Amino acid sequence: MNHFRLFCLTTALTCASCSVGPNFKLPEVLMPSKWKNGSKANTADIPVPGEWWKLFGSAELNRLEERAMVNNQELRGALARVETARALVGVKQADWFPQLNMKDSMQYERLSQSSFGANLPSGIALPETQRRRFQNVIELGWEIDLWGRVRRNVESSKASQFAAMETLSARRLTLAAEVARLYFLTHSLDRQMLAVVGTQTWRDEALKLQESRFKGGLANEMDVARARTELEFARNDLAALERQRGNAENALAVICGDIPSDFHISKVTSQPRPPKVPAGLPSTLLQRRPDIRAAEQKMREANAQVGVSAASFYPAFSIVGSGGLESIGAEHLYDQRSRVLTIGPSMTLPIFQGGKLRANLRASKASYDETLANYRQSILVALQEVEDSLLDARAYAKQGRALDAAIASAQETQRLAELRYQKGLASYFEVVDANRTVLNAKLLSAQVEGQRLMASVAMLKALGGGW
Repeated sequence: MNHFRLFCLTTALTCASCSVGPNFKLPEVLMPSKWKNGSKANTADIPVPGEWWKLFGSAELNRLEERAMVNNQELRGALARVETARALVGVKQADWFPQLNMKDSMQYERLSQSSFGANLPSGIALPETQRRRFQNVIELGWEIDLWGRVRRNVESSKASQFAAMETLSARRLTLAAEVARLYFLTHSLDRQMLAVVGTQTWRDEALKLQESRFKGGLANEMDVARARTELEFARNDLAALERQRGNAENALAVICGDIPSDFHISKVTSQPRPPKVPAGLPSTLLQRRPDIRAAEQKMREANAQVGVSAASFYPAFSIVGSGGLESIGAEHLYDQRSRVLTIGPSMTLPIFQGGKLRANLRASKASYDETLANYRQSILVALQEVEDSLLDARAYAKQGRALDAAIASAQETQRLAELRYQKGLASYFEVVDANRTVLNAKLLSAQVEGQRLMASVAMLKALGGGW
């Protein structure tokens, strides 16, 4: 009956316990009402699809994304960290329950005859000073969480788990964006290589023509040397582009978890058009961006640790005890008289710790201030990334239109230069210069088109990607 009353009292105290330290409150952050580089129409709060890369309509990109999500080793490491954090929550939650341990021991003892005999009255014979002690007991320990130390530790570990989950989402988003970026970079290089191959073919024919004209006395040796120089420049440009494409393909192989020597993607010269993605309201970043949500959970974790530090100033109450069998010698271990039992409340009150508790509390508060600064910084970085991606998308679209017009004009200039050269009205240098301009314009166009697609990827990533 007394044990039942003790259990009821303990349960009542635990239920009535409070949690010291500050309760978490999300800090206020000043958010803009609209994007600086966004159009007025892009204010609809439209969710970005989770598999946002499908907006580009590329079956090969979809396959690479799926492969990366399964085989990427860094992503597997992030998933393992989530499992670790989830297991650690169970470790902290275990402190809510009584801890029972079984102790089974046998000890050989030898007592000091001189010290033991000095405490006995004169005339009393010394007992046996060599003996074996046997124990078979169960030990109990149960902390009564009056001040919320255990509760705050559980709160902190859960926040750490959620932070790991959000970090995993952020890693998935970054991984998907990097796969798309390298994919579009590779095919941008394919387009540039196609332009160089076309120019190389033209220059090879031009060299043959100049050599023929030189033999016929219609061209000088300088025109032949200039034509050969331009052809070698084209071969150099092609080799450089092949190297860059190979490096991008190898990087894509590692991200997808494949061996670079066995990994190949098809050469494609046509690029999809960038999807139109409504930017949404700036405030939606707080819900969409997993890195911001992870920073919020880090704040929750640090805030709970302030409560743990604050609880260390208060007395700790526990129910401790042990019960079982103990005897000197094995022959009487299981007798009725060998039973032992101790149980009762225990209190530990810190009196002097040399300033350790106050220093620990200051450290916890400083750690929270750090996570608060990181949270606000993550929001600022997110806003910058969206503004940059909106600006890039608009600028690359303008550059693309300008380069299309420049290519048409440069090709017309080259045609006229060739006519003038054939009629003897211009030197071969004008033809070479016009051809260089066409090649440069085509290379820039391919680069800008790839950068425009990569800017769309960056925008989707900056908006949270829908994870």
